Amino acid sequence: MNIGEAARASGVSAKMIRYYESIGLIGSAVRTQAGYRVYEEADVHTLRFVRRARDLGFSVPQIETLLALWRDRSRASADVKQVALAHIAELEARMRQLKQMADTLRHLADNCCGDGRPHCPIIEELSEGAEAASSRSPHASARR
Repeated sequence: MNIGEAARASGVSAKMIRYYESIGLIGSAVRTQAGYRVYEEADVHTLRFVRRARDLGFSVPQIETLLALWRDRSRASADVKQVALAHIAELEARMRQLKQMADTLRHLADNCCGDGRPHCPIIEELSEGAEAASSRSPHASARR
């Protein structure tokens, strides 16, 4: 099948298939005399694996590890579980960060009058954060 057919069958766009090939996540497709990529059902199966892993938020390096484990029939399931548990920990850390961000924004929005006056605690907070960041920058004195 050609790249468009492989894309439809796997749920991975043709652009992403080319990208995954370019970074070595998946093997290079066999090419016809005219240079067109040709995919087999096994390639589509691999692309589905990659798509499902991406759907679960695994990074490209993590997917590389999972693909290697998937292909290794003598793998220990403990190795796969270790990758999954590490990813869960990353997701939970990100969720805590997102909750903190939402809580901060909610507090700022609750304290903003939302009327026609220019005073706004949201803008003040963003401005203070920008000033603090610029004062920590090594080029801060050059900008002032």
